[in-house]
Amino acid sequence: MEKIKMLTPLVEMDGDEMTRVLWKMIKDELINPFVDLKTEYYDLGLVERDKTLDQVTIDSALATKKYGVAVKCATITPNKQRVSEYNLKEMWKSPNGTIRSMLDGTVFRAPIIIDSIKPVVKNWNKPITIARHAYGDVYKDTEFRIDVPGKAELLFTSVDGKEERQTIYDFECAGVLQGLYNKDSSIESFAHSCFKYAIDTKQDLWFSTKDTISKKYDQTFKLKFQEIYDKYYKEEFEKLGITYFYTLIDDAVARVIRSEGGFIWALKNYDGDVMSDMVSTAFGSLAMMTSVLVSPDGKYEYEAAHGTVTRHYYKYLKGEETSTNPIATIYAWSGALKKRGELDDLPLLVSFSNKLEEACVKTLLSGKMTKDLVNLVSDNTKVAVLNSLDFIKEIRKNLELLLK
Repeated sequence: MEKIKMLTPLVEMDGDEMTRVLWKMIKDELINPFVDLKTEYYDLGLVERDKTLDQVTIDSALATKKYGVAVKCATITPNKQRVSEYNLKEMWKSPNGTIRSMLDGTVFRAPIIIDSIKPVVKNWNKPITIARHAYGDVYKDTEFRIDVPGKAELLFTSVDGKEERQTIYDFECAGVLQGLYNKDSSIESFAHSCFKYAIDTKQDLWFSTKDTISKKYDQTFKLKFQEIYDKYYKEEFEKLGITYFYTLIDDAVARVIRSEGGFIWALKNYDGDVMSDMVSTAFGSLAMMTSVLVSPDGKYEYEAAHGTVTRHYYKYLKGEETSTNPIATIYAWSGALKKRGELDDLPLLVSFSNKLEEACVKTLLSGKMTKDLVNLVSDNTKVAVLNSLDFIKEIRKNLELLLK
């Protein structure tokens, strides 16, 4: 068949370790044979980020602003051990954090659900979408270690030179110190994105923080959400028969576990990171979770919600066979191609993306899957455990049938 044409390139952000290996397999088997792929390529692997002093990450975010749609492979956020392992110049910050801050968007994460895999939480029968604020907090923190006793203070100097300071703690021994921040403008963008997404998908929206403890920081989120809801979205929510409510995060966790699903759960940056892992694992697997960053001005960056699968990568380097689940990474590609097709009015590209996702589901429902899903399938499903490449090739067979 003639390859499907593209008009505008995707911003392609390559990554690290096992997901980088899968990235190439997916392109070779599922994208390039069918699509005349146009991308602006950025290598966000840790070696290249170190080589460019992380400028490549900034460049990829700027390209996303320019072209509007990006697809990203999982990347390493280095810790002390990684600095030694890769002989890095410094402990570079999270590339996801950098990109999210530059786009000032909201991350929406939702599980990929198939009939043969039942959630661990038995009453969940509808997807739970995590809406994660993608700016500030611990991902843009300032921190240092305190090695001697002394007084730690929080100091703010206004543009007219006025100072406001508070003592954080009088250290009588060694310790650690961390400073976080956020901006009203970003919190407001986050709220608008969540309310619009709830209206678009006709789902209830829950929002939770810990304002009883964080009486300024978390309370600002709570108040901004309520203010924006009352002013801009309350009437539309009531018309659609959907609800918005706020509750403390500990109460929200209990409510989520007791629920049947089918709603959006909005959370601050780190809370959203943790809870999306919890939700995806309870639905089946981290490798079955979609993730898209949406900026207030309509830019999109699609990625898998999981990491670089380091343990499998070390096995791969030894020449050992791995059975790593590529589904979330495939859905990152399908999501980005679908959005590119929608924006450029290319129905063939949109159709291809839908059929790629359908091929993934058909393959899984036939019992052909990677090792991580085997213990999750219902008892009456006959399972064939495949390595990563063979699994992708099975998806290709189903895709070719769907494209005929």
